[in-house]
Amino acid sequence: MRIVGVKRPGAGTGVEAATLAEQGGEVTVIAPLENFWADPAGHLSRPAPGPTLATTSVKLVPPALPGARVICIGLNYRQHAAEGSYRDQELPPYPTLFARWTQSLTVDGAKVPVPANEEGLDWEGEVVAWVGEPLIDASPEEARAAVIGYSVFNDLTARRAQKLTSQWILGKNGDRSGPIGPIIPAADVGDLSQGLRLQTRVNGQIMQDARTDQMIYTVGETLSLISHTLTLRPGDLLATGTPEGVGYVRKPPRLLQPGDTVEVEVERLGVVRNTVVGDDHRRDHRPSNGADGRLSAKP
Repeated sequence: MRIVGVKRPGAGTGVEAATLAEQGGEVTVIAPLENFWADPAGHLSRPAPGPTLATTSVKLVPPALPGARVICIGLNYRQHAAEGSYRDQELPPYPTLFARWTQSLTVDGAKVPVPANEEGLDWEGEVVAWVGEPLIDASPEEARAAVIGYSVFNDLTARRAQKLTSQWILGKNGDRSGPIGPIIPAADVGDLSQGLRLQTRVNGQIMQDARTDQMIYTVGETLSLISHTLTLRPGDLLATGTPEGVGYVRKPPRLLQPGDTVEVEVERLGVVRNTVVGDDHRRDHRPSNGADGRLSAKP
């Protein structure tokens, strides 16, 4: 089962959760997105009621609520930490956390623009965990059990903006810089500590090749830590960090340029594939408030 967000043009129904057929040609509507996240486990336990529609007749969007928190772990693979800020240093006892806004998320196949003042974008292949139950002061075991599903994610990064200050948020929230795949139910994925293979490819060349059992901070531990400060709600996301092999540390550095194609593939989760374009494409997608309250692109 693969869960996506869909918008039916002219239907006035807002964003709906839907299942995506194996071959990708059809979606079957489950419920309005807010209704889905009110009881995600219940909706996943029964067949989608429909209707079934051709994907060509709908717009695919991330299945994220507008008010969801997108919390990200920085430096969560040992070798990536070593190639960056923690070379020859002891790893900190707690993860570095930063935030994205849901407006920065996009989907497989979307074109991702390079901001005008950047030399390019850097790739960061990751796995996202979706929270399916409220979490307050949860233990790591309770927190992991509350994960309803996982997705492939590419945390595309504007490095110049990221490094202007000690806070990373600007460089992590470029327009359409967060391509995310369908939600795969946790029961179909298993435990990330089993070591799912993660690869990032640029124009077919492998740039990152790692396994999820190499994470420093587990999903359960991190969600537990967060839940002791703020209440996590169904629909919140945790991006679990990227392994070694990013572009800016290469010699010479390599960043994504307009025309490049970047893919992130994770075992059991699938692939997200996106093309990089120039900054002029930002003007072609000026945001306006849609009927569902989410930002949508003007034609």
